Formats: sequence, structure tokens, C-alpha cells
Amino acid sequence: MSEETMSEPPDSHLGSDVFTYNGGRVDPGESANIRYGISETYLGDPVRIPVTVINGEHPGPTVFLSAAAHGDELNGIEVVREVAHDWDHSNLHGTLICLPVMNVPGFLAQERYLPIYDRDLNRSFPGREDSTSARRMAHQIYTNFIEPCDLGIDFHTSTRGRTNMLHVRADTSDQKVERLSRAFSSNVIIAGEGPSGTLRGEATSAGIPTITVEMGEAHRFQRQLIDRALTGVASVLAEFGLHPHSSVHWPGWRVIIDDAGEKTWLRADAGGIVDMKHSSGNLVREGETICVITNPFKEEDDIVTVEAPFTGLLVGVLENPVVYPGNPLCHLVGLSDTILNALERELERQDPFLETLE
Repeated sequence: MSEETMSEPPDSHLGSDVFTYNGGRVDPGESANIRYGISETYLGDPVRIPVTVINGEHPGPTVFLSAAAHGDELNGIEVVREVAHDWDHSNLHGTLICLPVMNVPGFLAQERYLPIYDRDLNRSFPGREDSTSARRMAHQIYTNFIEPCDLGIDFHTSTRGRTNMLHVRADTSDQKVERLSRAFSSNVIIAGEGPSGTLRGEATSAGIPTITVEMGEAHRFQRQLIDRALTGVASVLAEFGLHPHSSVHWPGWRVIIDDAGEKTWLRADAGGIVDMKHSSGNLVREGETICVITNPFKEEDDIVTVEAPFTGLLVGVLENPVVYPGNPLCHLVGLSDTILNALERELERQDPFLETLE
């Protein structure tokens, strides 16, 4: 089943067990791979995004999994593809909407933003049909494949030159979002509303609980992170009854960072070449050296040492080893004594979830 042209979403759905989008339907017990038109190129050819809809034989929630809103963020693509095409959904209770590549023009160019006036698709939701090219694309995606859903997971990576440990970002002041964020089973949840125009922020505001999963760096597949994210998806599907015979996963320890918690981006106070001493996911102690910045001559008087201002977890670190003053070096979040003790016990047991995420 395929959709070749741009079009508007349906005014209503044909029933709780039938998934409809403008131009087609997917009945209970069926699945469809759709190439859905959301825009046109300079030559007038359609820009199509791949969408897989899996409609279970049994009623249940409708869940979307989305990736590559930024075209160079690849890890989530493999997560969504494997859920859609490698998993057994014969006993699925509900519907899965799998959107592995939302920003197709950016993906083809291997660029973060839409290569059309450099627009950010993930600041353009829920979109508008009579606005900019980015908002028109967002409108097509949102009204056809996001609005019909009950909850969603949007996968991202860090921007180029940096990397993130796997963590969830969620508006935990919303009870439904908090439940979803905990169900994903990540060790770290960073609480807060999504910026205006983001898929998770706009969907959550519209009553569709949505979380962002940050994992790794741009321009690559990182198998360890992909496997951990798949565990998180399986846990969510178990929690919300789509796979009723599966189990919810507990990550061993968890820290939720809110506005009251200690967290900071450490930035370079000097330009130069960075020697990073730690990786994302590492625990660092107050006063411990995180990195040093030197000039090309490694002159001792010009060496700048960057120390941890408090004991915490490195959620994100620099990968590109060159900086200007003011460039971000790492994202450090504080831990309570309880979480710190739990993390230390896990480290002593050499839990694979706490290995360096490279």
C-alpha cells in the first residue's frame, strides 16, 4: 500500500479498530508500508516519508515511534526499523505507527536541518498547511500520523561533535508523561517541557503523552545504544498493554533531574585542543579533572584544566576535540546520595548498562 501525493488528513476515523490516514486505511490484523507524500522538490517531484503501520488484531493504544526529525541523527532510525520489521507483533493489542525518517530531505543530504532555507523540522510542529515549507511538512506528518495516537516516543541523538548517554527528556509534571518516561527504563530522566515547536512538546500539549529519547551522536549507528533503546521500547509496549505478555524493564537505578536539581553545561573558557578524560555516562567526583584544553604547542602556562564543580553524571560530552571560548564541553548532572550509592553498587558489579557508551 502506498500514498503518492500530498493530501489532507481525514475528518474522522472509521472506527476504533481501523487506522486511517488521508488516502488509505489499515484494518485490524493488517500492516502497511507507506511512502507518504509531504511536499515537493524544486522539480515538482513528491517528497515522501516512509511509514509503517501495524494494526493489531486486538484493541489497544495507538503508539507512534519517530526518528530523524534531524536528518543526520541515525541511531533512532534503526530502533524504529527493527521494531517495525524484526519484531513479532502477532499478538499486538493496539496499533504501532513507525516513522523511521521524518526529515527525508535532511537525511538524503546528511544534514541536521531541512536543506530548504535551513529550517528545523523539530521546531515546526504541529505545522500549518499555509505556512513555511517546514511547517507544511510538519502539518502533513502531525495530522495524519501523530494526532491519531495515544502516546509517542521520539528518538534523537546529540548534534555533531558531541555525544549523549541514553536518557529520556519528558514533562514529568504530566502524570501520563511521567508514567511513559519511567516505563522506558532509562537510568536518567531530564524533566522539563519541550521547546516550542518540538514534536514531544506540541504532542504532549495536545494530550498525546510523548517523550524524547536522546542517544549517542549523529552520523552513525551505535549498536549498544540501539539495543538499550529497543529494551526501552519493549518495556513501554508491555507497560501500556500492547504486548500484554511481556515484562516492564527496571534499569537498576534511576535519577530524575528537574529544575531544582544540580545540572550544568560546562563551557570552554579558552580556545584550543581538548583532551577529554571521561566519556558520556561516566561518574565524576567534585574536583576531578574532566578535560584539559591546550594550544598547539602544549605550553604549560596556557593549559586550562576543567574540573567537576560537583559530583555527578556526564550525560553528554564533546567528541570534536577543538573549541572556541564558550563552546560546550560536557553536560553534568548531580546525583542524590541515594542514587549515588546505587550507582556505585552497580559499578562494582560491572553492570553492562554503565559501560562507556561509545
